[in-house]
Amino acid sequence: MNGEFVLHPRARLFSGGRRQADPGPLAVAFAGGPFRIGGAGAVQAGPGQFETLTSGSSGKPRRVIRSAASWIASFAVNADLFAIAPGARVAVLGGMEQSLALYAAVEALSLGADLHLLAGMRPDRQRLALRQLQVDVVYATPVQLRMLVDAGGPGILVRRIVVGGAKLDLGLRTALADMAPGADIREFYGAAEASFITLSGRDAPQASVGAAYPGVQIDLRGGADAREIWVRSPYLFQGYAGGDPGSALWDREWLSVGEMGWMRAGNLYLAGRAGRMVTVADQNVFPEAIEAFLLGLPGVERAAVLPRADVLRGRVMVAVLRGDRAQEDTILSAARAQFGPLAAPRSVIWAQDWPELPSGKSDLLSLARMVAPRLPQA
Repeated sequence: MNGEFVLHPRARLFSGGRRQADPGPLAVAFAGGPFRIGGAGAVQAGPGQFETLTSGSSGKPRRVIRSAASWIASFAVNADLFAIAPGARVAVLGGMEQSLALYAAVEALSLGADLHLLAGMRPDRQRLALRQLQVDVVYATPVQLRMLVDAGGPGILVRRIVVGGAKLDLGLRTALADMAPGADIREFYGAAEASFITLSGRDAPQASVGAAYPGVQIDLRGGADAREIWVRSPYLFQGYAGGDPGSALWDREWLSVGEMGWMRAGNLYLAGRAGRMVTVADQNVFPEAIEAFLLGLPGVERAAVLPRADVLRGRVMVAVLRGDRAQEDTILSAARAQFGPLAAPRSVIWAQDWPELPSGKSDLLSLARMVAPRLPQA
């Protein structure tokens, strides 16, 4: 398998709607040597390798070393799955320092597509550009798509929306269908360390993240309900750079990034990260599941669920929200009905100034520091 990225002779790059004569910042990806876009410190990747960055949702973004072959292996798969070929129009909403955006851009140029980089534009302008360009495939995160929806405006004609980085909630999925009627929404679960793990199709249950992506084996280990997810595939990373030991675990050729979940009828369901799991009165609580539920409720724009100390239960959950304060009682009641009185948030803190990471994900560490002094003592 080829160990370097090769720019397809028919590939074309557009930025801000204008044709670029060369790949610009992406030129390093096709120059034939180790590279990284974003991050700090000397590149430690070797021949046939490069570095990309994690989203940093649990702290500072980590530098991940990958082989070019680990991405090239999925290019041909996606060329078939998403019909990416010379002349196809592919749009990317995020900056190249984001692993998902970098992957989508390098894939498009490798397959000869017309690549439209829309990072740095206001969401309303991105939405207008997508409408005018009538792109075939859009790669985006739920956060980026939510901003497109919130921007308002006329619908867009997009053949396929490929979603990665987090689970789509039902409310956003419905809003996407209204914004881009007829679009095939393909949600995948993966990580910077593992690339594609699962992919959902039209028939996948909404609560799941779909079935195993082609070439991926999934093994669930330990536990009774939610179990640790281990994967084996040709798409896995090499290791971490910059002296960071990272959080991923290896068991020979198998990799775990610490995510918990379960399988049902061939589809994977996510519970959350083991590192975020909280025990409340002997009950294991996954904040991610509660956050996804809250984001599907009217009046909730952003959500984070965090623990605080409690004399009786050891810890209880608190919801940090941005949105309509008038909905607070309804939101808390809906959460109690869904998750029960122990796991559901006991209270809400409203934060209109929402800290975000460069990837657009919530900065959980900043949220925790911001709300801790304001939390009532149990």
